[in-house]
Amino acid sequence: MIRITDILDRVSAYYPEADLGLVERAYVYSARVHDGQVRLSGEPYLSHPLEVAGLLTELKLDTVSLAAGLLHDVVEDTCATAEELTEMFGPQVAHIVEGVTKLSSLSFRSSEARQAESIRKMILAMADDIRVVLIKLCDRLHNMRTLQFQREDKQIKIAQETLDIYAPIANRLGIYWMKNELEDTSFLYLYPQEYREIANQMDRKREKQQEFIDTIKEIIREKMTDAHLNCEIQGRHKHFYGIYQKMIVQQVSFEDVYDILGFRIIIDTVQQCYEVLGVLHSIWKPIAKRFKDYIGIPKPNMYQSLHTTVIGPFGERVEIQIRTREMDRVARDGIAAHWQYKEGQTSDKNDGQVFAWLRKLVEEQKHVKDPDEFMEAVRIELFPDEVYVFTPQGDVLTLPRGATPVDFAYAIHSEVGNQCMGAKVDGRIAPLKYELKTGERVEITTSSNHRPSKDWLSFVRTAKARSRIRQIIKAEERKQSLALGREMCEKAFRKHHLSLNKLLKSGEIQKAGQERGYKTAEDLIAGVGYGKVTPLQVVRYFLPQSESKEPKESIVGKLKERIRGKKPKSGILVKGVDDILVRFGKCCNPLPGDPVVGYITRGQGITVHRTTCAHALNMDAARQIELEWSPEKDDLYPVRIHVLCNDKIGLLASITAALSEAEANILDASVSTRADCRSDCYFTITVSGAQQLEMIMRSVNKIKYVIKVSRIAA
Repeated sequence: MIRITDILDRVSAYYPEADLGLVERAYVYSARVHDGQVRLSGEPYLSHPLEVAGLLTELKLDTVSLAAGLLHDVVEDTCATAEELTEMFGPQVAHIVEGVTKLSSLSFRSSEARQAESIRKMILAMADDIRVVLIKLCDRLHNMRTLQFQREDKQIKIAQETLDIYAPIANRLGIYWMKNELEDTSFLYLYPQEYREIANQMDRKREKQQEFIDTIKEIIREKMTDAHLNCEIQGRHKHFYGIYQKMIVQQVSFEDVYDILGFRIIIDTVQQCYEVLGVLHSIWKPIAKRFKDYIGIPKPNMYQSLHTTVIGPFGERVEIQIRTREMDRVARDGIAAHWQYKEGQTSDKNDGQVFAWLRKLVEEQKHVKDPDEFMEAVRIELFPDEVYVFTPQGDVLTLPRGATPVDFAYAIHSEVGNQCMGAKVDGRIAPLKYELKTGERVEITTSSNHRPSKDWLSFVRTAKARSRIRQIIKAEERKQSLALGREMCEKAFRKHHLSLNKLLKSGEIQKAGQERGYKTAEDLIAGVGYGKVTPLQVVRYFLPQSESKEPKESIVGKLKERIRGKKPKSGILVKGVDDILVRFGKCCNPLPGDPVVGYITRGQGITVHRTTCAHALNMDAARQIELEWSPEKDDLYPVRIHVLCNDKIGLLASITAALSEAEANILDASVSTRADCRSDCYFTITVSGAQQLEMIMRSVNKIKYVIKVSRIAA
């Protein structure tokens, strides 16, 4: 376990004038409130915040960051309060700790919603202080290093979350050493067999690979000396998960992955970077389309480097990166480099260019209320693949791979996106769903009378575009519902000799709405237009008791009146209702364990969708209802899976055997072989729920020659 003296020594080494008193006070306070707590490993709990602070010193962060790192769990796990932290350590430390703290004290409808809200809080906190996420990443990294002490199911869950969210965040922030370790550790727990196979292969080839690295380095060193270029040359192995990804994407075995080794040349100036590139291309033939200039066009996370791939002296492909020493420092620590001590001061946290992409992400997500929608948007923003396109004025915009002209329009301005009616790419008219490519010049045609279409949601890729389109669609739907609701209410009120306008002016309608859970009279009238409330229900509030014999009812109560027949055995519980018709959406085939949401259709009951289903994401929020799976239900549900594999003798028998061992009954199976010697296998199987399906897919995915296993929604 690292000691506080080690941490203080490290800080003193990279910033001798640092105020160590703040760190010492935070350590003493953390030790006091965590006293008696132990981790699953049996170590004192204090070891965890100490290790987190130790990782922060590797990023060379300031004393405020280190104090917050030592205190990051005290609000969540002890009797400490945010007010105490503010009083003892100042508002900066308290704010950072609050940003890192999970939302354990709040209740959510599912663990997925809790995770989404926790990550949402962390990302929104970046708007004020990037150190929030740097501490959270160090926290997660140490937890991954000690993951062996968790139960197996928690290991898999935490590793998957790390691979889905935290490793991409580290990548987006440019902290590649942390991203690589998070990915490799997650890989170990999610795919232990594949991890061990790659590790064994690397061990067997290590001696030969080291000889190759030494030879290439010597050749480069001689050529650079001849060119009077003083540089540092590094040879490295790719990390295991990166190799595994290449094997999957390129559909090759370990022996056929050509770029397991890479080289890095570190030089003094930008001009010398291009000189080094010229020397390399003069001695080895470069491979077309494998050159990338991230110095001329840096990545949004500040990464700068020249990348080239050449045919080396032994006929093998060799990947080489060329950068300056400052670029190498930033490439190692990413955005953290802007919080490191420099000549007695921290860097300017208001550097617009550095944090532009981050502020843009945060700003877009401030208005997204639904946790699932937020997580979808965050995952989109964290995709590492990007394209660089040009505006008509020659400015460069960075968009995720697969982005369309609509994404481009919203990236320029929300109004440009809202009024987008056409696009030209490199001077030619292109469809709005066209996928943009790096280097293309895009021009948007707008019309003030044009409005976004719901169809756009099926192809846009950026969070901003999705968020703005949904806002406009919801606003239009509300406007229509408000007009319809007013018309319906006026008719109903006239029948009972009441004036809607008078009641609106007097505020009585607002009181009626508040009794039904609506904040304003407008919300109540819109609810009538949506069909969530009937006009008669609103009128009854103003009628004498003798004229209103029936109790006020919700839309679910109205459905109960209209639906006849016995309660179906669906396994779904509708909150507060026990005799309502329930059917499953054929578009997504939900299983027990899947997060689900219901859509109310009057006269037809409730349709159950997975929360990630496209129909669910586009459904009218006013007709949504909370659902949960019955814990006592023990039925089997049909589900379709797709297995993409290489066409090998006996492979189908291995797949069916794996399905049988997992106690999955095969209802239907079909196989078709492609021209590229791959096979598409489709199976309809019965499972008890999402957990069993996940276990089955994981089991099949481990079979040799199986490329990918996926669940088919319909």
